[in-house]
Amino acid sequence: MKLIDTHSHIYSEAFDEDIAEAIQRAKDANVGQIFLPNIDSESIEPMLKLVKSYPDYCLPMMGLHPTSVKENYEEELAICEKWLNEEKFIAIGEIGIDLYWDKTFLKEQQFVFEKQLTWAVERELPVVIHARESFSEIFEVLESFKSEKLTGVFHSFTGNLEQANKALDMGFLLGLNGILTFKNSGLDRVVKEIGMENLILETDSPYLAPTPKRGKRNESAYVALIAVKLAEIHHLSLDEVTEITSRNAQNLFKI
Repeated sequence: MKLIDTHSHIYSEAFDEDIAEAIQRAKDANVGQIFLPNIDSESIEPMLKLVKSYPDYCLPMMGLHPTSVKENYEEELAICEKWLNEEKFIAIGEIGIDLYWDKTFLKEQQFVFEKQLTWAVERELPVVIHARESFSEIFEVLESFKSEKLTGVFHSFTGNLEQANKALDMGFLLGLNGILTFKNSGLDRVVKEIGMENLILETDSPYLAPTPKRGKRNESAYVALIAVKLAEIHHLSLDEVTEITSRNAQNLFKI
């Protein structure tokens, strides 16, 4: 069994000079697949170009990131929906609500989030949720979908145990990245209380590089460092963590 990086923006400009080498490093680190979340209309072309170069290895999602929800959100949504109708994607993502950077478009973010959740239900696709200083707002929206067959993951999970359990009760998994390795994040104490069947691995590359690469450009190969930390927390072997988290990802994304 190989590792799966379930969330990586390696199609971004940060990899313009060495994308082939970065992919090879991921393969050398026992990464069997990389899942690519979309951001907005500008990221679609580079994302799909990478997918075309590495079919069956790089798998795309389609969605509108909450920080890209501006005055033109209707136009951006229309572009996402057009692509969903034309191509195959493994998930609706990356979607959600972000109140860290800007609260100006909160109502629009909520509308866009609900709209994309509806697409996910209609298409029977999982959702990849971005929640930054917005757990209560996101849970409020998700409550209205409780009767629907909605699945997905809280990507880059950084919440407390209560928030983790609420997400799990709603049928979601938790995505763990480099933050798990940060000395003072406290995330290790939360994750220790969560069953392995609820966890998947990600990098969120090129952001949030794990210790000891913190502060440098992150890449998909480093998902192996997160797996090592998770093995340490749950007192499992690296092979066991790889097997369980990759199986969880395969089941969620229907790979």
